[in-house]
Amino acid sequence: MNTATKLSGFALGLAVVFGATYGVGRVADPVAPPVEAPHDATGGHGNDGEAGHGGDNGTAAHLPGGLLVSDRGYTLHPLGAPAGQFAFQVTGPDGRAVTAYDVAHDKRMHLIVARRDLSGFRHVHPEMQPDGTWRVDSPLAGPGVWRAFADFTPTGGEALTLGVDVTVPGALTGRPLPAPATSTTVDGYTVTLAGAPQPGRTAELTLTVSRDGAPVTDLEPYLGAYGHLVALRQGDLAYLHVHPNGEPGDGRTRPGPEVSFSAEVPSAGAYRLYLDFKHGGVVRTAEFTVVAGSLTVPGAPAATGAPAASTPAATSSPTVDASHGVPGHGHD
Repeated sequence: MNTATKLSGFALGLAVVFGATYGVGRVADPVAPPVEAPHDATGGHGNDGEAGHGGDNGTAAHLPGGLLVSDRGYTLHPLGAPAGQFAFQVTGPDGRAVTAYDVAHDKRMHLIVARRDLSGFRHVHPEMQPDGTWRVDSPLAGPGVWRAFADFTPTGGEALTLGVDVTVPGALTGRPLPAPATSTTVDGYTVTLAGAPQPGRTAELTLTVSRDGAPVTDLEPYLGAYGHLVALRQGDLAYLHVHPNGEPGDGRTRPGPEVSFSAEVPSAGAYRLYLDFKHGGVVRTAEFTVVAGSLTVPGAPAATGAPAASTPAATSSPTVDASHGVPGHGHD
């Protein structure tokens, strides 16, 4: 059995284990035509840009986004593309490619990709061609099973997050999830986290940015905010897209050092948080592992208190542009 086959089987196995077989998409090669995984009509999963949306079967209103390749008549289709590119379309209830999208957070389409073991992350913004095809330099940095999330609002419709698995063949060494931490560093910036997610209810998370021991008080707007937070649940990679309390220019929100979010996680479990913030004209990503409820993080090293910012468990990789083609965290 070759590596690509093993990886595809691993991804599908995760989907079955976490009850996400209905509507889960899977592609065996990033440039091959899409192949949809078998459907199990016994259940479904809603999509939730910020709060839950109901699925077509009416059972998914309370579940997070990114677990379905198709929801409310909209379907995510990865397309064949030249080497080094990633392309896809979204078809609507009429079966045609959608070409009308609302601008949400300064963009009409947000494409987020994460490796299944959460060791890689990208947030990029493709460009749409007249036929509704979205293209971008491939954000899939290295071998593995990646989950691609298309976060968008079709004109006249509700916000949606659709997800599909894409396999990049090659040798892969799985990485354990870093231990929970309340501090991390990226490119010389230290970001600290206060607050903890609570299963099934809203909790406030406050992230504070400093540099060389001094608070950063001149964060720059990025995607219409001073911070942009994505949370992924370990295992099924349920997608939670939350935004800060307040926005630039509202007369009350300061440009740092604190950025606060109201977030609700759907269940107990381990989550990986990705905070995008902009300073000095550069967007960087700070990463945290957090635990909601009482849980031991599978595969993570034992944590004795909050790891220091200089430890591997608490340090995120520097942000690099997605076009570089190496593991890390990119923006476009």
